[in-house]
Amino acid sequence: MPQVLEFSDVVVRRNARDIVDRLTWSVADDQRWVILGPNGAGKTTILQLADTLMHPTSGTVVILEEQLGRTDVFELRPRIGFASSAMAKRVPPEETVLDVVLTAAFSVLGRWREDYEDLDERRALRVLAEWKLDHLADRTFGTLSDGEQKRVQIARAIMTDPELLLLDEPTASLDLGSREELLTLLSGYAKAPTTPAMVMVTHHVEEIPVGFTHVLLLRDGAAVAAGPIGETLTAEALSETFGMPIILTEADGRYAARAGS
Repeated sequence: MPQVLEFSDVVVRRNARDIVDRLTWSVADDQRWVILGPNGAGKTTILQLADTLMHPTSGTVVILEEQLGRTDVFELRPRIGFASSAMAKRVPPEETVLDVVLTAAFSVLGRWREDYEDLDERRALRVLAEWKLDHLADRTFGTLSDGEQKRVQIARAIMTDPELLLLDEPTASLDLGSREELLTLLSGYAKAPTTPAMVMVTHHVEEIPVGFTHVLLLRDGAAVAAGPIGETLTAEALSETFGMPIILTEADGRYAARAGS
């Protein structure tokens, strides 16, 4: 199966510290990965590499068959969808929800003088409907709840029909109801056969959507384990990842973890 993302012996070094430590890892086009690990494990750095926002100190990163450092990242980026809280902070609060999604077609934040076709607007409205946001199309981004803003970010990320979708902690800071609503939508999206490869970062196993197929466990920038989620996400692997005894339970494809003794 085609590989959409390949890390080979990747190191990212900052201030004499390896944030990513000799990581070899790959994502196929039909896989949905979750990256788990404690704060400072290198999770967000890996997404920044995958979105061409950062280059490795050493090793190679190949994205959609293009190697970082040997390709025009400005041509590559439109093929990648990326949703993160950092990006949300750059969205003008007075921008309408429709325009937040629509401007993804030009890879800009904040509508200016771009000319959009009817096809672009129809697709934006369709994507908003898929994420239960169509009734908010004329609302301004700054007036939305955290849960609504998270869904708008994802809708914007998939507006351009990406070949790779990256999600950085999409359920962080959400209340229980908003989290479960978003996880339900993400599960449905992950299971669809036309969905692109996905990589999602989270801190909590409770936030893994049903339908995700693989997990990468990180500690201090290095891989503790990587592979199919049913085989790889174990209490033993989580205990090593987080440096404490962990008890893991699973029911109907959802996971829960707590400290052991």
